[in-house]
Amino acid sequence: MNEGLDWQCPRLVDGPPGQVTLLHGEGGRGSREFLRRWIHSKFSAAATADGVDGWSDAARLDSGVASLAFTTDSFVVSPLFFPGGDIGRLAVVGTANDLAMVGARPRWLSLSLLIEEGLPIAILERVLESVRVTAAELSLTVVTGDTKVLPRGGVDQLYVNTSGIGQLLSLEHAPSGDLSPGDELLVSGPIGQHGMAVMSARESLGLSSDLQSDCGSLWPVVAALQAAQIPYKSLRDATRGGLAAVLHEWAEASGLTMAIGEREIPVTASVRGMAELLGIDPLFVANEGTMVIAVPTGWSERCLAACRTVPISRAAACIGRVTERQQAAVTVVRSLGRPLPLDEPTTAMLPRIC
Repeated sequence: MNEGLDWQCPRLVDGPPGQVTLLHGEGGRGSREFLRRWIHSKFSAAATADGVDGWSDAARLDSGVASLAFTTDSFVVSPLFFPGGDIGRLAVVGTANDLAMVGARPRWLSLSLLIEEGLPIAILERVLESVRVTAAELSLTVVTGDTKVLPRGGVDQLYVNTSGIGQLLSLEHAPSGDLSPGDELLVSGPIGQHGMAVMSARESLGLSSDLQSDCGSLWPVVAALQAAQIPYKSLRDATRGGLAAVLHEWAEASGLTMAIGEREIPVTASVRGMAELLGIDPLFVANEGTMVIAVPTGWSERCLAACRTVPISRAAACIGRVTERQQAAVTVVRSLGRPLPLDEPTTAMLPRIC
């Protein structure tokens, strides 16, 4: 059962006596609490009885004939078109990447459209052409879908929902998620590019002409890791909440501390400059073609070599390691040279980016 933590989740706050109020938020502890209490609790027992594990980007399924992975996601990005992508490409890539994170080759896709009355047909055609081109690029087949037109104001131009099915080529390559002290932490490329590109387009900032979303498929990277027989323990694409959200999720699940170094984290000059100007930490900014990888001690160099055979991950870097639990769940060594706590994302710093 996929109740992936990259949902655009609300936060729970206390309302009137006996009531709970929802606020817009990012992927963090409040989001996980919301999922566990109100959604996961309703379905987890049945899913477990059916042999399905939860809380990952996609659910691994065993039909008795073939091992598959299944995921679903909705995309509400604003604006619809941004440097390096659009809502159509984002929907295909985002769904495919969720499948790749459990070691599955993306194969089939559903496409459902929620269209605001009055949307120019030229915009819809442009989005659908992007879906077609991106699906062909990823060797994905769109096999089913649905279309609804809502009254003006019912949606903001266009929302897209997708579900994806992937093939688990080998369960030996499925990440276990069991982290241990000494495990090494890597990112597949520069962080923060997607969120900053969307923000720049939305606000017409014009701060950098070369700022581009990293919206791209991570399956070739996962396939390269599998081909090199890298025994990766966990994979996660750092979407909503960015790198910080992934590390906090892993820290909570393992009871260990994720210790990273700021200098080791790849950040492009365009992202760094815009982040400094706006007062935003790139560690919290969304990505759509960058993942976090955990490997056993001594495997980081071989993992980096495999990543660098694929164009989208040529700037992969080792950013830290897993340690015994310290006072903070996630620590980062910044300019002062000593570990500092890294807080969880708690609010929607950049809403409507996925």
